[in-house]
Parts: sequence; C-alpha cells; structure tokens
Amino acid sequence: MIFTTLEHILIFTSFSIISIVIAIHVITLLVREIIELHDSPEKGMIATFFSTSVFLISRWISLGHFPLSNLYESLIFLSCNFFIIHMISKILNHQHELSTIAIPSTILTQGFATSGLSTEMHQPAILIPALQSEWLMMHVSMMLLSYAALLCGSLLSIALLVITLRKKKDPFCISQVNYWNEKINIFKNIPSPLLPNYYKYELIEHLDYGSYRFIGFGFTFLSIGILCGAVWANEAWGSYWNWDPKETWAFITWTIFAIYLHIRTNSNWKGKNSALIASIGFFLIWICYFGINLLGIGLHSYGSFIQIKI
Repeated sequence: MIFTTLEHILIFTSFSIISIVIAIHVITLLVREIIELHDSPEKGMIATFFSTSVFLISRWISLGHFPLSNLYESLIFLSCNFFIIHMISKILNHQHELSTIAIPSTILTQGFATSGLSTEMHQPAILIPALQSEWLMMHVSMMLLSYAALLCGSLLSIALLVITLRKKKDPFCISQVNYWNEKINIFKNIPSPLLPNYYKYELIEHLDYGSYRFIGFGFTFLSIGILCGAVWANEAWGSYWNWDPKETWAFITWTIFAIYLHIRTNSNWKGKNSALIASIGFFLIWICYFGINLLGIGLHSYGSFIQIKI
C-alpha cells in the first residue's frame, strides 16, 4: 500500500513538472524569452528524471525484479531514456535543438502511460515464467534506450525536412535563427538579406549532424538489444530467431536505419535525402514498439494487452 501511494505521488509529480516546463518552453518560443526561466527546461527534466527513477526503484524493490514487464512500465522507462538522450545532447552541444524534442516526447510518453492506458495495466504483477530471466533487464533496457535515441534522431530529421520544404518563416525557424545569432558573431558585417539564408543553412547542417549522431548511437544499442533478445529467445524457446511479428519488425527497423547510416556517408545523400529515410524509421519504431503489442499477436504479446513485453 505504501509503495502504491508513493508511486502515484511520484508519477503525478513528474507529469506535473514536465507539463509546467513545456508550458514555459512554449511561452518562451512564441512570446518572448524570460531570462529568469532560461534554465527551467533542464531543471524540470532533472526533477522529472529523479521522480520517475525513484518510481522505478520503488517498484523494483516491491516486486523483486526490474519493472519492465508491461507497456506501462516500459513507457515510464522510455521517458527516463529521453532524459538520458537530453543529457548526451548537452555534452555534444546539441542541447538547444534536442530540448525542443526531448521535453514534449517525455510529456507525451508519460501522459499516454498515465492517462491512455487502463488502470489495470498500472498495477504491478508477478512475472510470468517466460519473463523470469536475467536477460529481461538487459534486453528490454537496451531496446528502450535505442528507441529513445532513434526517435530523437528521427525527429531531428523530420524537423530538417520541415525547415527545408517550408518556404515561409515560422516561430521555430525564428527561434533557431535567434539562437544562431547569439552563437555566431563573426558574420556581423554580412548584409542582412543574406543572414537568414546563412542561418537556415547552418541550422539544417546542425540538425543533419545531430540526427546522424543520435541515430548512430541508437543503432548501436538496437543491435545489442536484438542480440540479447536472440540469446534469450534461444534459452526460452529453443531458437535464436522465430520470425515472430515483433522480431520481424525489429529486423525491418534495424535494416532501415542501417540503410540510413550507409547512405549518410555519401555526401550526395546528406541532408534531405537521408532525412527522408530516417523519417520512415520514426514510424517503423512505433510499429515495432507499440503497434504489434496493440494487436496482441505473436510470442511477445503473451496472450493479452495487459501483460506485454516489448
């Protein structure tokens, strides 16, 4: 009872914090920048990560296993991974672009987990025999971390396509131009009509590079997760690969991003062309992660929508 109450408080707290943060972010983006709230997104992400981490740890203690056995728990863990990607972007100096993606991704993930799923799915449950393995934490955590990185990288590619194809200025482009005005001071003498095109080019290059880095990061963990899943499948089912719907879509997703990473090395395919491939991968991830579970088919659904393993 104590753990259940604590879990409700923690999830409500994290969801409230991230909602306030994204409201501040929208106001800053559309109205004007408030200096006092300049670092609020990062502080909000830290507070949210702390709340969700304590939630996962408390459920881990109460259940005796890492909470990754159903869709609700995996979505909460996915939201934590968005923070990890957010911090990696800060280290790689891509924070300005990715914070615009990571914060909404966190609130949408947590919002769907808390409000879009049935209350029965929120309840902790004893692991079914097929999930009682030390490979559960390794396989699922690697897959979810890869999903978070690949989704962020794909969204950066989608943003690149939108900026490239959109002729009129929008608030997002204006915000990014202001950001580059602050970062780049060596071109102050360039005539003003040339500046928007220059900043747009620099922004596209920055998005393309950031997308490539995060997709490469996510692809590595996706490969590790698939290999761990194959070893686990051999222990549980006696075969490394069964062409289960989840496995098939995981292979399709892996192939699409492998194609992206391959063609991205060709300078003729950089930018809009490779971003189109990454955008396709964005939808494939959701089919692999959520669509197959929603249909409840294959070995990975375990016969019900309530008890789902990713």
